Amino acid sequence: MRRHPGRGEAGRQVNDTPSPRGAAVGRRIGIGLMYGLWRPRVLGAWKVPATGPVILAVNHAHNIDGPMLMGTAPRPVHFLIKKEAFVGPLDPFLRGIGQLAVDRTTADRTAITRALGVLETGGVLGIFPEGTRGEGDFASLRAGLAYFAVRSGAPIVPVAVLGSTDRQGRLVKALPPLRGRVDVVFGDAFDAGDGGGRRTRKALDEATVRIQERLTAHLENARRLTGR
Repeated sequence: MRRHPGRGEAGRQVNDTPSPRGAAVGRRIGIGLMYGLWRPRVLGAWKVPATGPVILAVNHAHNIDGPMLMGTAPRPVHFLIKKEAFVGPLDPFLRGIGQLAVDRTTADRTAITRALGVLETGGVLGIFPEGTRGEGDFASLRAGLAYFAVRSGAPIVPVAVLGSTDRQGRLVKALPPLRGRVDVVFGDAFDAGDGGGRRTRKALDEATVRIQERLTAHLENARRLTGR
């Protein structure tokens, strides 16, 4: 039997949804930091739906990729971030700006519920579909992105962050050179499902294949556009 919002698990889901106001604050912080420290070039931001739920699927090659997207996306973003990042003073800060801690070693039901809550309330969910920082080429996708897209019905917008790993900074080796250019390229929104509304394992596997094809194609196009 379907439960009504405000009662039981559904009520807790709404109450546990990260604050949109916090994410808006995080966006303002991201704008100040990213444009203050580097020179982002943003292409295709208009392709992100202005309202309603949407998932931003971002390649992940450097630690600044998430903050860079938060500062360049046209809407506030709630990112799923590995729980290991939520340590010390970063814990209350990240939670305060609407970010979501996720345990990557298990099916984190709390993180899943909160992420779906973001989409159910018309927010923007940011996901690194590769699951961890790597080559940033979308070569190995986990099924989580397909699950959120098929379960919520939210469109996916592919995002390529390019240039964050081209060179090391002089002062801080772990960061790109200060005032260096980083390109953020947004692609066309698409639906991951097959139109039948199926949520079986086979349907999710098929959706993952479709998603990987679209993300890989977007990354190749973004590299052509930017010369990266």
